[in-house]
Amino acid sequence: MRIDIISVLPELLHSPFDHSIVKRAREKGLLDIHLHDLKKFGKGNYRQVDDYPYGGGAGMVLMIEPIFNCIEILKAERTYDEVIYTSPDGELFDQPMANKLSLLGNVIILCGHYKGVDERVREHLITKEISVGNYVLSGGELAAAVIADAIGRLIPGVLSDVSSALTDSFQDGLIAPPTYTRPANFKGWEVPEVLLSGHQKKIDEWRMDEAEKRTRDRRPEL
Repeated sequence: MRIDIISVLPELLHSPFDHSIVKRAREKGLLDIHLHDLKKFGKGNYRQVDDYPYGGGAGMVLMIEPIFNCIEILKAERTYDEVIYTSPDGELFDQPMANKLSLLGNVIILCGHYKGVDERVREHLITKEISVGNYVLSGGELAAAVIADAIGRLIPGVLSDVSSALTDSFQDGLIAPPTYTRPANFKGWEVPEVLLSGHQKKIDEWRMDEAEKRTRDRRPEL
């Protein structure tokens, strides 16, 4: 899978993609992430990418021309399944969406910034708008990192244990059950006896019961 991320501050994304699971996925050649500095497509000697909004008001708006030029160059090199824009008013990102996106081949993510982008970008260039939550970030870079990480770990071969991603929270509409490891007794705090029993059917039933209980208590809307 290839993800091209367009940003006015691409340096913010180096750390999330140069460590841990995403780094290993890139090293294995399973996930190809490319960062593009929008300022390289800016206008004039100062590489301008933003301007004041028509009609007045606070803040600056990303201009359509640099974004259009960047996307056009990328599209001339390959076909993209989605051109995503990270925005607070986009479709709320969740696990089912991550699952679907992980099956795609090539994706562009445009990071929002300032007061957003010229609306014509959203009308004519974007195929999908995504929000990672009902709050506002300083820019879409962190949202892009969240999206890339969530979908990248689902690509077959990225995780050493293929069942790991399939048993994550939200995969079956439930929050994951509690997990424990050694020691079985720490300061009198004991691991549930069923997990030590070796009876897999009972363990599976216990995990399902706990997942349902935890979901009812913590995320009843699910």
